[in-house]
Amino acid sequence: MGIGSCVRNAQPYEYILTPYESTVDLTAIPPEGHELPERKLGRWLLTALVVGSILGSGIFGLPQNMAAGAGAGAILIGWCITGLGMLSLALVYQMIALRKPGLNNGVYAYARATSGDYVGFNSAWGYWVSAWIGNVGYLVAAFGSLGYFFPVFGEGNTLAAIVGASAVLWTVHALVLRGIQGAVVLNAVVTAAKVIPLLLFMVLAALAFKVDTFTLGFWGDAKLGPLLDQVKSTMLVTVWVFIGIEGASVYSARAKRRKDIGSATVMGFFITLVLLMAVSLLSLGILSQPILGGLKNPSMAGVLEAAVGTWGAVLIYLGLIVSVGGGFLAWTLLAAESLFTPASEGVMPKALAMQNGQRVPVNAMWLTSGMVQLFLLVTLFSKASYLALIMLSTAMILLPYLFSAIYGVVLAYKKEGEAGTLRMLDLPVTLFAAVYCAWLLYAAGPKYLLLSALLYVPGALVYRFAKREQEKPVFRSFEWGLFVALVALAGLAAYLLAVGRLSL
Repeated sequence: MGIGSCVRNAQPYEYILTPYESTVDLTAIPPEGHELPERKLGRWLLTALVVGSILGSGIFGLPQNMAAGAGAGAILIGWCITGLGMLSLALVYQMIALRKPGLNNGVYAYARATSGDYVGFNSAWGYWVSAWIGNVGYLVAAFGSLGYFFPVFGEGNTLAAIVGASAVLWTVHALVLRGIQGAVVLNAVVTAAKVIPLLLFMVLAALAFKVDTFTLGFWGDAKLGPLLDQVKSTMLVTVWVFIGIEGASVYSARAKRRKDIGSATVMGFFITLVLLMAVSLLSLGILSQPILGGLKNPSMAGVLEAAVGTWGAVLIYLGLIVSVGGGFLAWTLLAAESLFTPASEGVMPKALAMQNGQRVPVNAMWLTSGMVQLFLLVTLFSKASYLALIMLSTAMILLPYLFSAIYGVVLAYKKEGEAGTLRMLDLPVTLFAAVYCAWLLYAAGPKYLLLSALLYVPGALVYRFAKREQEKPVFRSFEWGLFVALVALAGLAAYLLAVGRLSL
């Protein structure tokens, strides 16, 4: 344990460091011969990063995705539970940011502080894999939307679409390499632009809303099954659309003020919750549940076309293109940062901590963009496998969420943190968040948890390389047990795939 001294707004303060907090801000070390630029990511830029990373392609398919397995009543219940669960998780990130200002990149740092280097590495590794797989999805979705206007792009996985997506990928790559600050500002502008068609949808859908349509089959018909199953189906959908709530926490090392991280997370949550709920519920007042559940995605286009005509569908397709473009930019930033911070602290290979003159983690960017390019090519030959990996990306990101909640429980129970940051409700809130995240893992089912082990195991080779660079033992005693368990699960998944009892 050590004493660290920091300065925020010219007022010094002290705090106790955990074994996993650094007395040196490694992101503050400029490349040789360069001046260190000031941190300029304030509350609104961080909020835009949260909103931009959550609002991608998911919201545009939300009406059909929700209605396919549930009636309006079950969807309302599902939103209430999910809203409380995700709010508790947002409050966890807010609480830890205030209590432990020395921890950077929350999804990685909180797992590491809870259970050590290897668990922290796996949290960062799983988050990174989920991020770049999701970026493949954004590009395919964007060019699938362009296929509405230009049939040559098809569903987003034709040769023309992959060529176009590759051009976008490397253009954004070059843009980010010119500076994080500029990329984050651009993300804020794009985020504002993509909220506009969503707000317009809400206004037009509200004007066309019919109470009789909304209440027809309110609790669903027999084909949808019991109410509990309907609620479960809606909550599984919301897991995917809410991924990105941790965006400000991942970028904590580049924030102006630590308190902005938590407030940006909570503000971003409420903004996106209102938009997501409005889109799914207003749609049920325009088209009945069976019709809505059978729409082609992006189903928002079908809903608005039914409300105002063809121009409504055109508006949504254009909005989707802008939205996924912004989501791609936000997740490019998050993916690179999720490698950079662990590498700065010796948990990943030190080459991934290298920055260019604009303080951009250049090698982390090249690796991330390279993986996106590789899997864009995969979509030409195996679309089904790609879609399965999207589900895998959701399962893999649930573990970092669970570790964050558990760390929040530990801090609240031990009453650790800065003076003035301790609140009576922190313990019940963090306990609720932990239970909610554990339930999401259960809801994901054994199939994708088994398959995710196949993606976690190769990460051990990267972790071993990082530890050998520092001439340190690779695993501690309990970490060996975790590694063996992952290998066993991956082996079981491989066997079940080989015999046809498990499919991608």
